Amino acid sequence: MFSPFSSFSNPFRFLVRNSDRAIDLDSVDIHDVETQHDKKARTLKHLLKLNHANHSILFHNLQFHNHCPHILGSAFLLGAESEHLNDIYDHESEELEKWKDSPSEISTYDWRDYLGRKEYQRAFVDFFEDELVLNGYDWRKVLDKYLFEGKEPLVNCLIGGLAHPLIHLGYAFELSSREVAMEALGLVATCYSYLHKYLDDSSYTRPSTYSTSSPLDILQRIREDKRFDGLYQHQGNDLEPLFNQHEEAVLEHWNAWHIADPRKQFEESQQAAVALLIATHKPGAKYDFFLVHLLTSSHAVRIVLPLIPAKFHISLVRQWWLLTLAYYIAQLRPAIDLDTVRNYDTRGRGWSWVEKRAIRGEHAKDEHYVKALRAMKEAAKTWGDDHEFYVKAAIKFGEEFNGWDGFE
Repeated sequence: MFSPFSSFSNPFRFLVRNSDRAIDLDSVDIHDVETQHDKKARTLKHLLKLNHANHSILFHNLQFHNHCPHILGSAFLLGAESEHLNDIYDHESEELEKWKDSPSEISTYDWRDYLGRKEYQRAFVDFFEDELVLNGYDWRKVLDKYLFEGKEPLVNCLIGGLAHPLIHLGYAFELSSREVAMEALGLVATCYSYLHKYLDDSSYTRPSTYSTSSPLDILQRIREDKRFDGLYQHQGNDLEPLFNQHEEAVLEHWNAWHIADPRKQFEESQQAAVALLIATHKPGAKYDFFLVHLLTSSHAVRIVLPLIPAKFHISLVRQWWLLTLAYYIAQLRPAIDLDTVRNYDTRGRGWSWVEKRAIRGEHAKDEHYVKALRAMKEAAKTWGDDHEFYVKAAIKFGEEFNGWDGFE
């Protein structure tokens, strides 16, 4: 097992409340880029601020999400130097868009009326930054207020927009960046969707027809469930047909996950996230674009859990699990063959090879590629890797990756 995390202080512990259902994890190292003085940390700080000032959080007809902080943060944490960080920023900036004014401003009196309206992205970020000023620039207080308070707290819809709000939030915490934190709130607000009801309304959590503690067992049962046959003719991103036509079947499998040992079950969910991306891959094929988001959002859950109120731990894991089941079905329920990972020959390579591949390889500017490699590395650090499952998966992915597929 890896030794406990130790080298950085954790300023977020005040957010955690006691709960019998807490998932007990040490925080990852927190890298406060505002206060670090080495060159690459200063470079990262300036690039995050530059992206925040210049680029909208949504672009391409409000369909795509700004990943710039994700790849900058991942590359930095994997050891990238300033020059590479600058190159990444320049590469990302080629497709990002400038901010556009929203139709109107929003206020403390009506902000919830605009949830899910992406054209208000600028107004939401402005609103949350106004709240930042009112809270003495303590961005953690703003997160605490808008994510965790109220009858339907925003934390219950971090999986909207293919979980990009959740992923963004993870980097805000890990890099201790108020700019990224306000962007994360903006993404939560604009990507807010019907999915929140499955967490906010307790009636959707009910006994299932079966029960198991194994995420992989549930995925296999879904693969064999004929109720989903013919629902999708091709892979895609539209989950509404699934929930409109087969909500009961989805909830049956979602509620079947028996979380008796929260820490152990979360570990198994992270193994499942890796398996979904790596153990479904066919030789010579491209990797699935939507399944990689299940891995990188699972990584975000791991980052966020020790830093948020404990009463939301289980619900956060369960909302990730709901998204995972939905996209597994939408991606046509591919077979999971764990032996393709277990039997992979690393040829003596390890994590140092993975790190170099991520920041110096031919795909070092592909944000999803870099994030996936780091997610697997952090999972190994969190849980240990005695059977080399994570390192084999990372090397297999790092070596075989030749682009993304899984689109409509």
